[in-house]
Amino acid sequence: MSSAASSSGSLNGRAPLTNGTSSHGEVGPSTPPFHPSNGNSPPSNGYPVNGYSVPYHQSQDEQIINHLYHAFQTGNYADTTLHVHGNIYRLHAVMLSRSPYLAHLMSTSPQTTGQRVIYVNLEQEPEVTKEGFAIALGYLYSSISMSLIQSENARGTLAAGCLLGGMDDLCSYAYEVCRRSLSVETVGAWLEFIDAIPQPTNGSASPEIVPTVFGHYAQRLREDVIHFLVVTLPEILEVRQSPQPDAAPGRTGRDVLLQVYSQVPFELFKAAVESPTFAIGSDQARFKFAKDAIELRKRGVARGNGEETVVLAFGNNYGSSAVHVTRKMRKRQLWKVNT
Repeated sequence: MSSAASSSGSLNGRAPLTNGTSSHGEVGPSTPPFHPSNGNSPPSNGYPVNGYSVPYHQSQDEQIINHLYHAFQTGNYADTTLHVHGNIYRLHAVMLSRSPYLAHLMSTSPQTTGQRVIYVNLEQEPEVTKEGFAIALGYLYSSISMSLIQSENARGTLAAGCLLGGMDDLCSYAYEVCRRSLSVETVGAWLEFIDAIPQPTNGSASPEIVPTVFGHYAQRLREDVIHFLVVTLPEILEVRQSPQPDAAPGRTGRDVLLQVYSQVPFELFKAAVESPTFAIGSDQARFKFAKDAIELRKRGVARGNGEETVVLAFGNNYGSSAVHVTRKMRKRQLWKVNT
């Protein structure tokens, strides 16, 4: 049976997370665990064992963790085989039980000849990537796995951590990397992501009811992308400043922002240009920007089938915003049949 390392190899130039070779050393002699008795607390200079005091060494815990992670990488002494994404992992039930999701799978999977085989079906969870799942599995053994999280794999890792459960620190860190990865270059991909997130129904804004593997992080990511689109991106592009006289057409910060907004899903486009926090200048500047963006959308740059007609209005007669955008679907042409 081949190990997962044969299909995934090393990750980001570091030691592979899947079962394979490892550079970690072996653990030395173990120290007996501390068991409190008679309500006494351990002295500051060491743990009492059978009436004796021995010094406590943090390196002992580090060696144990390294040993566990080494067992994850190599599959040594494994009692559980996990199949996912076409990979095969030789793992350890005592460590997998840290995940509520995997603990449930193990409790409902048959065990024969001392080995348990479990299958993780991720066909309905495309956001859980191979690399992200491998990082989350490694986290069950050691937090060193978190060092492999980068902007390219953070969302897949967050999805895997949310799916497996019991990984609050991993998920928080992966989410933070996702949030920091927002940029002019990546905003398009993030817009596609939040556009695909199911939204709460019945007017409820509770993130708990959003049916997505990301749980409450889905709403947080959506809010982060909107804030980046409305506030941060215009500031990065310096849209408030007057364009340079020698700036080439299509190269100014405003032109770049227009290209981004020409591809924003309509509901998000509407919310952004109507927001008084849109960091682009006065209400008049916001109206002019919305008008130019709508012209780009009409040219077919926007997503969809081009069946929308956008009406733009200016003034305070439309609620709290001086800029108001509505969409009217074009009526289909009716054909008259002559008899």
